[in-house]
Amino acid sequence: MIAALSRREFLQAGGALVIGFTLSAPGFAQRAARAESKLGKTLDTGEVDGFIAVNGDGSVTIYSGKVDLGQGLRIAIPQMAAEELGIGVEQIAMVEGDTALTPDQGATAGSSGIIRGGVQIRQAAATARETLIGLAAARTGKPAAEFDTVDGEVRPKSGGTGIRFGDLVGDKRFGVRVDPKAKLRDPASYRVVGQPLARPDIPGKVNGRHVFVHDFKIEGMLHGRIVRPPSVGAKLNAVDETSIKSIPDARVVRINDFLGVVAPNEWDAVSAARMLKAQWSESAPLLGADAVLAWMRTGPFDGDETLVKKGDARQALAAAKKVNAEFYWPMQSHGSMGPSCAVADVRDGNATVWSASQATHRFRETIAKALALPKDAVRVVYLDGSGCYGMNGHDDAAADAVLLSRAVGRPVRVQWSREDEHGWDPKAPPQLLSLEGAVGDDGKIAAWRTEMWIPKATASLPNMPLLALDAAGIAQTPGITTGLISQNGDPPYAVPHQEVLVHWLKSSPLRPSNFRAPGKVANLFAVESFTDMLAVAARRDPVEFRLQGLSDPRGIEVIRRTAALIGWQPRPSPAPNFGSGRGFAYVHYKHNESYVAMAMEVDVDKASGAIRVRRVACAHDCGLIINPATLKAQIEGNILQTLSRTLFEQVAFDRSRVTSIDWASYPILRFPDAPEIQIDLVNRPTEPPLGAGEASATPVPAALANAVYDAVGARVTTVPFTRDRVRAAIA
Repeated sequence: MIAALSRREFLQAGGALVIGFTLSAPGFAQRAARAESKLGKTLDTGEVDGFIAVNGDGSVTIYSGKVDLGQGLRIAIPQMAAEELGIGVEQIAMVEGDTALTPDQGATAGSSGIIRGGVQIRQAAATARETLIGLAAARTGKPAAEFDTVDGEVRPKSGGTGIRFGDLVGDKRFGVRVDPKAKLRDPASYRVVGQPLARPDIPGKVNGRHVFVHDFKIEGMLHGRIVRPPSVGAKLNAVDETSIKSIPDARVVRINDFLGVVAPNEWDAVSAARMLKAQWSESAPLLGADAVLAWMRTGPFDGDETLVKKGDARQALAAAKKVNAEFYWPMQSHGSMGPSCAVADVRDGNATVWSASQATHRFRETIAKALALPKDAVRVVYLDGSGCYGMNGHDDAAADAVLLSRAVGRPVRVQWSREDEHGWDPKAPPQLLSLEGAVGDDGKIAAWRTEMWIPKATASLPNMPLLALDAAGIAQTPGITTGLISQNGDPPYAVPHQEVLVHWLKSSPLRPSNFRAPGKVANLFAVESFTDMLAVAARRDPVEFRLQGLSDPRGIEVIRRTAALIGWQPRPSPAPNFGSGRGFAYVHYKHNESYVAMAMEVDVDKASGAIRVRRVACAHDCGLIINPATLKAQIEGNILQTLSRTLFEQVAFDRSRVTSIDWASYPILRFPDAPEIQIDLVNRPTEPPLGAGEASATPVPAALANAVYDAVGARVTTVPFTRDRVRAAIA
């Protein structure tokens, strides 16, 4: 439910929309949101008040720096808080990603929403529970050990009348630090955590009443569009402002090479951007997509790094019969179904930005620096975008809106076009991996070596250079946080001699970005495809081959469960080459998070090269499961999105620009391509909750590649698996 604020309350809140979510109780979210709209609350992650407020009516508001990008945090985090507090989840509202109201819990990335954000709030809730019990004990003169919190009250364990939360601390601060030793509830007593409660945002998204950033409006708002150069790096030589004089109230904004238009009417802004005559310099700074692979092999480089070294892999391989393979993963677009959008209001030495940013607190610092404002003068408020799971164009669109708003002194909404989104969003970087290995006489992996070629621009640098600031000549810290894309380049199986070496390339062919499970999708494609190749060399069944190399019981369990789910019958390799096949892959994500095994059944048309994925089976262990319904939805999304990336997606570009700027030139998975998906969730209530936003994406390409090999006896090592590539592999 979306909180409705009056105009007066809206202005008192600093011009920001505060959103509260609840599952029922009409009017509750509105009451909670009015309580939240008071600025000046603590943002200290060490304080209970940074995360939790008890309102006068006994309802609770939680403040989350992590945001719900569609992964279900709006129900999962309230479930965690509700369980510890002893209150119904319908009595909890959640405010997310507002830098004026929520503490900085870091970017919503790396599957950290639950494992870090939710766990922090859970500990704050446990501390709040102990504090509420202490207040009740002091009021009644009875020992705290005689009380518990139940249904929003502190009640005697022996029974009797309770005291409402609102009567103990309503509308007041707790004034206590989060106690890292505050005892959590026994999982055996859970009533809320582990239940498949419905996401509160789904009804509004189904009936069209949910407010996405694209829908957001404020009084006096103008619409803006950016005029892009014809090629990357082009300079703006001249602008003919009279070319749009036929459009009433349209205005041109130019800041060095940054060029945009604003107008009161959105279509007028679109028309003005199309009509505006501008002269740009010639520019051709790119490699062209066909040259990327050769560039990755030749550099220039920025040093090598040994990530794993056990035994002496080179010597062991020199004395063995080796298996070799090379795997290539191309640049890909985020392909968000809706284009990026943002609204900015920059006036009177203050700035408020409404954005779908995954890192509102970090983005506030970027905007403050760009505007030369104190950080406290900038507020970034999260609103849902059209999905990304990585840095698409949402921060860029916000920077566009900020510069336009500052120039015209009014709020400005900027929405990108489809051509903007495909052509100018930052891209997942390319990856090249060369592997060699050998099996011993015992049929086990004896030696393994991985070499990676990865752009240095992916080495977790501070922030992504934004297009608007770059064009306007505004200094910004170069770099981007794309995650640790060199992880999972070594096998999870016992290998006495291993080495993983990274060759860091100095740059990237296009502006790079983090993308779902950054780097690990490509790495697992190589590692788990190569594991199957070694199984073939050992003439062992792929599942048995994996199990013999594992000692971790959690890994063994997901492999066995997946095999049972797909109906896997052991047989030695090589494949029978019948046109239908099965494939298997496994990951211990980052070697310290979730465990996932995946199997696929596919049909491959040898004549056309067409691949049809019929069925996917997945066993998933992410420790304590907060909400099994949202977890299953997350896994299904991971599988479908990564099937799309594996089968269809690759950025095309020439020497000047990206050329895959629509759904025809950048195809994605369609509904008729979707397979049957079966999921087996392994719940471990006594284990810590782990992230689920990324892990199940990583085994998808290898499971598919291994199934294709099983079907036709040919191995595809370059993504996407186009029909031409499949036919070439068969030939």
